[in-house]
Amino acid sequence: MMARTKKAKVLSKPQTKAALQFLKTTRNPERDAVIFLLSIKSGLRAKEISEISWSMITDPEGVILDAISIPDSASKGKGGRIIPLNRELKEALTVLMDIARDKKEQMGFQLDLASKIITSERGSSAMSANSIAHWFKRLYEGLGYEGCSSHSGRRTAITSWARNVSKVSGSMRDVQSLAGHSSMQITQSYIDVNVEAKKRLVNIA
Repeated sequence: MMARTKKAKVLSKPQTKAALQFLKTTRNPERDAVIFLLSIKSGLRAKEISEISWSMITDPEGVILDAISIPDSASKGKGGRIIPLNRELKEALTVLMDIARDKKEQMGFQLDLASKIITSERGSSAMSANSIAHWFKRLYEGLGYEGCSSHSGRRTAITSWARNVSKVSGSMRDVQSLAGHSSMQITQSYIDVNVEAKKRLVNIA
């Protein structure tokens, strides 16, 4: 019998806040904040973070829109989807885009909207999915977050959506769509169990 693979741990709100504070101190704080927020606010996979380009979040004039349009080619299987942009993430993307534009203009060029958003430390090349996964590994190990991986942000986002979807008159179908899952069963497997919620549920008349 094969051993079951352990699921990446879901981050608590204090852990998320501490991670964002720490990322302000890195060598590339604007880029690093966007990597983290794409994971924890949009639920993107490492591959999707590495594949996302400016054209997926902007109009033809380069103005940042209110959603990310992820094609199947940038996702897993047919996981392409449109994800509304979280406000904090949109602000971080705006800052990063301004920096990217300034760098290009200093060299006498314009920012190519087809170029990848997440690049290496020197900005010379796009980061691969493996590099993104390793980035998260270093981040969580450095913060002492045991059991966390590049999938932790995705699980955190999906768990948060599931717990709050009824507050916005949505359904689990909306969560499934945001996650880009082919079945509800997969989406449900991502959701972390809330022990305190279970205690309250059984005492509801």
